[in-house]
Amino acid sequence: MSDGWLRLDRRTVLVTAVVMGAVACGAGLPALLALAGTMPWWQALGRVVAGAALLIAVGAAADHVRWRRTRYRIGPERAELHTGLLLTKRRSLARDRIRSVDLTADPLLRILGLVKVRIGTGEHTGVGESTLELDPVTKEEGERLRRELLARAQPEGPGTHREGELAVLDPRWIRYAPVSFVAPLLGGAAAGAVMQVSEWFGAQGEVIDWTVDRFRHTPVLWTAVVLALGFLAAGVVGALGLWAEMWSNYRLEREPGGTLRVRRGLFTTRSVSIEERRLRGVELVEPLGARLCGAARVDAVATGLVKDDDDKHADLKTLLPAAPRAVADDVVALVLREAGAPTSVPLTPHPRAARTRRLRRSLGAALVAVVTLTVLGLLVTDVLLYIAAACAPVLLTLAVLLALDAYRSLGHAMAGDYLVARSGTVRRGTVALRRNGVIGWTLKQSWFQRRAGLLTLTATTAAGDGAYSVYDAGEHEVLDFASLVVPGLLEPFLDRRQDL
Repeated sequence: MSDGWLRLDRRTVLVTAVVMGAVACGAGLPALLALAGTMPWWQALGRVVAGAALLIAVGAAADHVRWRRTRYRIGPERAELHTGLLLTKRRSLARDRIRSVDLTADPLLRILGLVKVRIGTGEHTGVGESTLELDPVTKEEGERLRRELLARAQPEGPGTHREGELAVLDPRWIRYAPVSFVAPLLGGAAAGAVMQVSEWFGAQGEVIDWTVDRFRHTPVLWTAVVLALGFLAAGVVGALGLWAEMWSNYRLEREPGGTLRVRRGLFTTRSVSIEERRLRGVELVEPLGARLCGAARVDAVATGLVKDDDDKHADLKTLLPAAPRAVADDVVALVLREAGAPTSVPLTPHPRAARTRRLRRSLGAALVAVVTLTVLGLLVTDVLLYIAAACAPVLLTLAVLLALDAYRSLGHAMAGDYLVARSGTVRRGTVALRRNGVIGWTLKQSWFQRRAGLLTLTATTAAGDGAYSVYDAGEHEVLDFASLVVPGLLEPFLDRRQDL
């Protein structure tokens, strides 16, 4: 096209036809089974095939119109996209505001040598207003756009200036997949899938009867244990498969110009780019299972990591999957261009009153569960009384252990140019936030905290989650800490002659 305007790859119509064919097959099988019970099978098959052909034709035709009406142009100052038939949309982004150019390719796109390109500014505006999506273009065109739009001057920074490969996948990291919280969720999803598929084939009753027969002479408790272990085993297999799909071919690298690039994926490949100039720090995340195995993952604390509806399940901020803690610390130091990882510095412990608060809340939650089961047992069935009696010591012991661990996890420090804060037990997070990225403080003190001499200090930033807290610290000590981290930001609002 003239004037620098370009079109998407014309093979998008073929991609749409294949996708619609897969959708037609998935929807046609239950429909065929339903129709086969009311008419001869060849008539049912003919109707299903005709409906599938119509669906594929309509989808391909609509995508052909979209392809004909879509064009894009990368000018010296703006990136522009025009699309639409009846309602024409014209969107453009200033090139100096573009912060991300991410490439994604599912198996079908990979076979055809195509990618989907998402160009974004990272601003929290209306849906699609800060993003241009080119779906699809050739892989070579996607790489060209990424290099051209993210070309920046090399940022200056202290410490390590290593470019190229910062981290690469170690297949042994897959051992951390089964201990993630994904495994039990996938186990429950597998059970639901079995029931759904059996319903499609009209065999749900048989599946339930078969399961009941297997455990007819087994105590209820053992039945529950065996089924839970079965679901967990299915979840472990699913977690291993999901990990392989998400993190195979993982590679973290720093490109000339100061861009961090994460590439990963087995069937669906993803390439996520993060400009270092919008990086405000990192968060070292240690879910309970991974922490017990000595592992942690690294997330970026950066501006502009906005998830679109299409990518709501994508982990755009993860720089390193669950890996040995020593590897995670090395990656933190390399990403931040520091000689050592700020997330590994010794932290200031919090007062014992913070431990008391966690014990009180954790035991209270456990007691509520036990009392609820007891009351239901008195009102409904005696079985719940036995369950309450069995659960009480387990829940109370677990509550104490989690509360003590949550207290040990609390801490804060200042490490060079970074504010470091740690909290959590089921999901322990240690954030290293650039001090110049703190744009405000929020002080919270409940009546119980006031009596205990505690205070929660929250650092506000334009990156990551937007706020990171130092929970239940000593009120006078944490105010001095805030004044030291960002001098002059909090002092105008303090009256040190009075207690908060």
